[in-house]
Amino acid sequence: MKRPAELVFIPAAGIGHVVSTIEIAKLLVSRDDHLFITLLIMKRPFDKLFTNTDSSISPRINFVNLPETKDLFVENQKTQVKDAVAKLVESNQSDSSKPRLAGFVVDMFCTTMIDVANEFGVPSYLFFTSSAACLGLLFHLQTLRDEHGKDVTEYMHSDSELVVPSFVNPLPASVLPGGLLEKESAESSLNNARRFRETKGILVNTFWELESHALHSISHCKNPPVYPVGPLLNLKSSDDDKGWDILSWLDDQQPLSVVFLCFGSMGSFGEAQVKEIACALEHIGLRFLWSLRHPPPKGKMAMPSDYADLSGVLPEGFLDRTAKIGKVIGWAPQVDILAHSSIGGFVSHCGWNSTLESMWYGVPVATWPMYAEQQTNAFQLVKELGLAVEIKMDYRKDSDVVVSAQEVERGIRQVMEHDSVTRKRVKEMSEKGKKSQMNGGSSYSSLGHFIDQI
Repeated sequence: MKRPAELVFIPAAGIGHVVSTIEIAKLLVSRDDHLFITLLIMKRPFDKLFTNTDSSISPRINFVNLPETKDLFVENQKTQVKDAVAKLVESNQSDSSKPRLAGFVVDMFCTTMIDVANEFGVPSYLFFTSSAACLGLLFHLQTLRDEHGKDVTEYMHSDSELVVPSFVNPLPASVLPGGLLEKESAESSLNNARRFRETKGILVNTFWELESHALHSISHCKNPPVYPVGPLLNLKSSDDDKGWDILSWLDDQQPLSVVFLCFGSMGSFGEAQVKEIACALEHIGLRFLWSLRHPPPKGKMAMPSDYADLSGVLPEGFLDRTAKIGKVIGWAPQVDILAHSSIGGFVSHCGWNSTLESMWYGVPVATWPMYAEQQTNAFQLVKELGLAVEIKMDYRKDSDVVVSAQEVERGIRQVMEHDSVTRKRVKEMSEKGKKSQMNGGSSYSSLGHFIDQI
């Protein structure tokens, strides 16, 4: 009889990474009864302690909160990871019915943990929580750096374009991920990419039909095998009371009549930008649901929060004048909202999870990226795949740029067009994404190939 196998997953800190890691863990144990998974959760000083509240999660998935360290460097978590895995191995060693340690699955920002896997003598796999196009971009820039001595930070404020194999069109330097444009973070990103090549395989949260060009280009180089296993989404309804109020308001709206504006767990704007968005919404007169968050204090590492009083940041009288057509909220149960039939378009920061969620529900996006690789995602959605319209593709959260009400209005009008080519394309891709996860679908098969070689 086959001895059970245990995989240790190490997601990066931050809810976006943890959520998609839980989804792939659920998928793996549902496909193979002999698989056990332990998730080691790192905590940043401003993160809440992770507690699993989802009763549907298999008892074969185990969560371990690692002790909090004073700093944010993954490198400094190695000892805690080693201790946690040693404990696991020790408790399983004496009993042959207990699972053997079969490998580490590390997040794209946790490649230093490959060293720990090597110490235990087990293979490492990578779980890449963004797009295959971005994975290809990292590989390409790392090759430019190592084989041609190219300094990628030269692209900062440059108007040049790069020819990147994982993209069909030349990629403007202005949409490169922010982390690649500053010396220290660029070095760290390229070092991560170097280490990706040491793994035994790369799981990517995407599907063949969405990113066939990028996946094809990666598989043609000397890279580890790539397994597209997405879209991996947590589609569980929120049980938050605030969510109920929002959804009952949406129930009263016509199909496809509401534009939803939401900018991710770290997304917030200064007052000048808030006023431009408000002017655009008031001028168009379309129904809207706007998740508006308070920026953290300048220079402080913290998450945006809900406003105690919205009237101070919005134009005077705005809430009264738009009371019949719109709702301004704080935190938003995003999945429940995107699933609602009244939502016609989504003004989004283009985080990869949000991109896949809106696609799953067939909701077209108007792009407004903020940080990380979101500018690259926006470019891919608008220019490569024709699945979004542009408000901005190169906006960066900490710049002084204020997007005008006219630009916001133009993007919202386009994304809300009922019979647009973009909407039709998104609907088609939504169907392909759902099929990819079914028995015989591309991601279903790809996950099977991954399980076979554990």
